Amino acid sequence: MGTYDIDGFFATYDKVTAKWPTGREAVEVPTPYGTTYVHVCGPVDGPALVLLPGGGGATSASWYAQVGELARTHRVHAVDLVGAPGRSARGGDRPLRSVADLTAWLDALLDGLGVDVADVGGHSYGAWIALHHALRSPARVRRLFLLDPTGCFAGYKAPYLLRAAPMLLWPSPRRVRAFLEWETAGAVLDPDWLRLQEAAAGFPSAKPVTGPRPAPEGLRGLDVPVLLLVAANSRTHDPSGVAARAAGLLPRAEVEILADVSHHALPQSAPASLAGRLSDFLSA
Repeated sequence: MGTYDIDGFFATYDKVTAKWPTGREAVEVPTPYGTTYVHVCGPVDGPALVLLPGGGGATSASWYAQVGELARTHRVHAVDLVGAPGRSARGGDRPLRSVADLTAWLDALLDGLGVDVADVGGHSYGAWIALHHALRSPARVRRLFLLDPTGCFAGYKAPYLLRAAPMLLWPSPRRVRAFLEWETAGAVLDPDWLRLQEAAAGFPSAKPVTGPRPAPEGLRGLDVPVLLLVAANSRTHDPSGVAARAAGLLPRAEVEILADVSHHALPQSAPASLAGRLSDFLSA
């Protein structure tokens, strides 16, 4: 078995982050769980916005198509998850093992960034983290957006899990590409982003923290404005079921279904209207 090409991964990562708007800077924030790498852009005095990527090899680089619009009004902080592919590094005093650890990590990150209250958004697994953080630390979240979240309002479809299993159990660039091409149903994907997803196969990662869906009583008591955007063509879960359940549980939610896009085409290959919709919600 060959040695993992981590230099190749970072070269591809840098090629995708080069698509970000000018003025991007990178900061490294120490936390008890390790050092968190954050891409920052936008006006210094703008309200803070924290963006969390999905799982399965996604990184902060995936937000490049949205940050230009978001950074017009917000100080954007796009995060590489600790223990996942990217430039964050495990370490510190504690490993990430539970939902409580994830929330404590995000609180420590906000402290390190000098941010008391932030708008927070995430895609897929990142949305799951963001929602749990809002439930456990609501005073630190002004507005919350969830982009086709997984594990929040519905389970995975069985065909999705069956298709994902080979890629997860025996990761390889070929399996990653085949899975993404299946889930996105032939959509045009950025070739640099796709190569980064392939390069993440075999990255030395920690096992991601997982857990149950948030309890209904907690969701009903969430007093934070939420924008939930569901991918109409997602093969991950039932889009209409996710939208209906969320609308019935979240008291301050705007729920919309994004036409003509699948789960893994987000956020980098989203409809052109997505950035404006997010910006309108966060600026309200």
